[in-house]
Amino acid sequence: MSSSSDVVEFPYRAVSRAAIASVVFFVLAFPGLIPTFSPLLILTAVGIAAGIVGFRATKQFPDEYSGGALAKFGVIGNALLMVGGIGLHTYIYMTEVPDGYTRIPFHELQQPEGMPDIPTRFAYDIDGDKVFLKGYIHPASGSGALRQFILVPDLGTCCFGGQPKSSDMIEVTVTNGKNVKAGLTKRKLAGKFQLNRSPQKLTDFDNNIFYRIKADQVR
Repeated sequence: MSSSSDVVEFPYRAVSRAAIASVVFFVLAFPGLIPTFSPLLILTAVGIAAGIVGFRATKQFPDEYSGGALAKFGVIGNALLMVGGIGLHTYIYMTEVPDGYTRIPFHELQQPEGMPDIPTRFAYDIDGDKVFLKGYIHPASGSGALRQFILVPDLGTCCFGGQPKSSDMIEVTVTNGKNVKAGLTKRKLAGKFQLNRSPQKLTDFDNNIFYRIKADQVR
């Protein structure tokens, strides 16, 4: 018959919250491998820090905290995700512009707040050039498969900013009988940029259209 002194006690140890958090941040940051959600990769830095804190807690207070393996996974997983994600997006950036096209940043076509809403000097300089840029299809362009739509620089302008300014819009016409499906994902366009010397208006948009692109490629 066993006495109470023979009973082996297994004291409860709490799993380190920091260790758990490091794994949670890894899961939240994983969609950052998709270009549209790349900013989420910043969460890997928080995950690494949380994992280190959790690992130290399990080492310094082994009778109080468990979760050392969880913390190790958090540190290693977040570090690999950070390095891999940055490498992936760097590769995409370096190879995404088709031959014969020049990358242009959308903000070079936009007028700053408080300035007259007119075409920028940069827009005049690239008139007629073959360009590559990124943006979002404005929902007012329609739904389904589109051959013509309005491109705007960000989701704020696209969905929450009301009517975009003239210098925030590009009228895109997809050539070669192709089309693009409407949606809220960022699009990559390659085509010939044209400046409307006589600004035009389109249905559903209050402001004139300064810029046009005849797109050979839309991704």
